[in-house]
Amino acid sequence: MLTCPSCKATHIVKYGKTRTGTQNYKCRECGRRFVEQPTKKYISQETWAQVDKLLKEKLSLRGIARVTGISGTWLQHYVNGLYAQQRL
Repeated sequence: MLTCPSCKATHIVKYGKTRTGTQNYKCRECGRRFVEQPTKKYISQETWAQVDKLLKEKLSLRGIARVTGISGTWLQHYVNGLYAQQRL
């Protein structure tokens, strides 16, 4: 039986599909949306170093995402975090 990863409730309903075609679910108790078997893609230390190097070269975020194979959303969050650290 499928349970919510947050509240462990069993009152789950189908909630469309993700962009990749995976079934999305929604918990009726807490409202969290999730997929049954998520696949995380971990970023290697070499890729982190390459992203930092390319950022220093002032390439576009879209270009960096294409070259390294990481998502643009992840890259934007990473750059926002770097910017927030600089402002402190």
